[in-house]
Amino acid sequence: MSALYAVGKMAVAPLARLLWHPRITGQDNVPKTGPAILASNHQSVLDSVIMGAIAPRNVYFLAKDQYFLGPGIKGAALRNIMYGLNQIPVDRSGGRASLMALDAALPVLRAGHVLGIFPEGTRSTDGRLYRGRPGVAKLALDAPAPIIPVGLMGFDKVMPVGASLPKLGPKVEVRFGEPLDLSQWRDGGEVDSRALREVTLKLMNAIQQLTGQEYVGRYAPKRPDQLPDPATTD
Repeated sequence: MSALYAVGKMAVAPLARLLWHPRITGQDNVPKTGPAILASNHQSVLDSVIMGAIAPRNVYFLAKDQYFLGPGIKGAALRNIMYGLNQIPVDRSGGRASLMALDAALPVLRAGHVLGIFPEGTRSTDGRLYRGRPGVAKLALDAPAPIIPVGLMGFDKVMPVGASLPKLGPKVEVRFGEPLDLSQWRDGGEVDSRALREVTLKLMNAIQQLTGQEYVGRYAPKRPDQLPDPATTD
């Protein structure tokens, strides 16, 4: 664990508890040792901060590779900060590139660490739970590592999409579910696209049971700030 991550966790965890008094349940479902994937719904930019602060173990997260590619002294400083906060650079351009880029997280899991990930791929703008992407399933079966579904509740009220500062007052809750039983896919030989879809659906159903969100069987729409510039699109 880096010194920067250790200091950040010691500072953020007490502050989060003081400001929002989160109700936390199911922490015992996170294995005390060995690799694990914390797969959560995605409501707010605070999600990774809060989950990393209150999880019983240190957590690595995936981050857009643009944060690691800046030029000059400023780019190098940001790059070092991101690595110091256990952030793993991945290509989020979509499609096969994003799926293959998740291989960057495999060494973290195989070294026995915990990975935090948001299977929806982007924040929900309407409070509903959207279809998960297959990268989580691929990581879990390739590593191999257990998947612990996580339900975050109320953080969309603390920091809605577009807000520049968090709000005080909303009640928040973090629920760690039981690890998914993936034995039928681990023992089934070669992992194909059907297996990835089945594991992903099982995961999203588990998250939905934790949060009570309405489930939408399609991928979350990109926010306006994520859409490509029409002037540069073929």
